[in-house]
Amino acid sequence: MTGSLERILVVIPTFDEIENLESILARTRAANPAADILVVDDSSPDGTGQLADRLAAADEHINVLHRAEKSGLGPAYLAGFAWGLEREYDVLAEMDADGSHAPEQLPDLLSALAEAEADLVIGSRYVPGGEVRGWAAWRLLLSRGGNRYTRTMLRLPVHDATGGFRAFRAEVLRELHLSDISSAGYCFQVDMTWRTWRAGYDIVEVPIAFTERTLGRSKMSSSIVGEALVRVGWWGLCNRSRGARARAIASRKERS
Repeated sequence: MTGSLERILVVIPTFDEIENLESILARTRAANPAADILVVDDSSPDGTGQLADRLAAADEHINVLHRAEKSGLGPAYLAGFAWGLEREYDVLAEMDADGSHAPEQLPDLLSALAEAEADLVIGSRYVPGGEVRGWAAWRLLLSRGGNRYTRTMLRLPVHDATGGFRAFRAEVLRELHLSDISSAGYCFQVDMTWRTWRAGYDIVEVPIAFTERTLGRSKMSSSIVGEALVRVGWWGLCNRSRGARARAIASRKERS
């Protein structure tokens, strides 16, 4: 897919990230000065949203979207995507607020989007050159096992479908029927990856260094893991063929 990639929006969801927000926004602005940032805050009780407002007031490249309640990672990203699509950004990128994703590596994702003519670029922990720093062995095993399970059940040729550091072309998001997505936790990332693949778009993974947060509290829970296991299993059992992707590619060729 070709098209302009000049207008870039980095969507950063937050909930109780007051200890990390200022640093991650400063690093993102320094490493990607042409990009705009949208902080999507789910009414953080620790004052994250108010801090985001103060930072936005001092920098026209920073924007804030306040949501009335905490309803999960997926809905926060969907709200951010809708905000960006309404304003006709060319690229919508995702990044965590806790410092686990290095904004200095975002240019690598954006370069792959352009040079490889990819439709979705995922910053991957599990391709050659990628790494995870600071995780306990059980957490790494859970993540790697979850990604193997996803590849097997969905026949999805992606090594890090759960990774949350990624960049989409806006055209892709416009065609994915985002209003149909109900995944709330980290399963949202798998959902988006699988929808993109089944819709016939090209996905590229680039290696990143993922670093466990040093401040604040992780949002991972057993319910989030359970949602992913159940949903991925159900999707896999109901959709065991690659026919949807082949049909989507053929349809796009006919339209072009």
